[in-house]
This record gives sequence, structure tokens and C-alpha cells, in this order.
Amino acid sequence: MEDNVKLAETLLQRVAELGKTSFELAKLKALDKTADVVSSFVPQFIVMMLIASFTIFFNLGVAFWLGEILGGIFWGFLVVAGFYGLVAIAIYLFMRKWLKRIVSNYIIKQALR
Repeated sequence: MEDNVKLAETLLQRVAELGKTSFELAKLKALDKTADVVSSFVPQFIVMMLIASFTIFFNLGVAFWLGEILGGIFWGFLVVAGFYGLVAIAIYLFMRKWLKRIVSNYIIKQALR
């Protein structure tokens, strides 16, 4: 009878250890996926910031140049702003779902990799 009790206690200890080990493994897998996804975003974020900086300075140059041509600096900025307003409206009306699908698919691929 005592052998059965010791066997049951040993079995319970092993089950508890298995549960702890499984939990630790799940935590480590989640940490690995999170680190992978975040680390893939960092280089892309840096590139996007450089592209954004280029775009800002390029647009300032175009706005000042158009302002000189049109006879007032503010006209150049209005033309550039109007251009981006039209682009934003076109993207919102025609490409919103397409862009959402691309971004969603990218995030899912990064998480499942």
C-alpha cells in the first residue's frame, strides 16, 4: 500500500514538473517570436525614418521653388499640400483595403515565422 502512495506522489511530482517545464517552454517560445517580430521592425523603421526625412526636405524644396515661380512662398506650400491631399483622398477611396491586407499579411508572416 505504501508503495502505491509513494508511486502516486512521485507521479504527481513529475506531472507538476512537466507543467512547470511546459509553461516555461511556452514563455520562451512567446519571447522568441516577440523578439523576432520586433527585431524585424527596427531596420524597417530606420529606413522609413530616412525616407520620411528625405521626403520632408524634398517637399520643402519643391514648395519654396514653386513659391518663387508663382510669386509667393505660400502658393508653393498650398500646391504641395493640395497634391498630398489629393493623394490621401485617392488612397483612402481606392487603396485602403489593399494596404490593410498587405500590412496584416506581413505582420502575420512575421509572427508565424
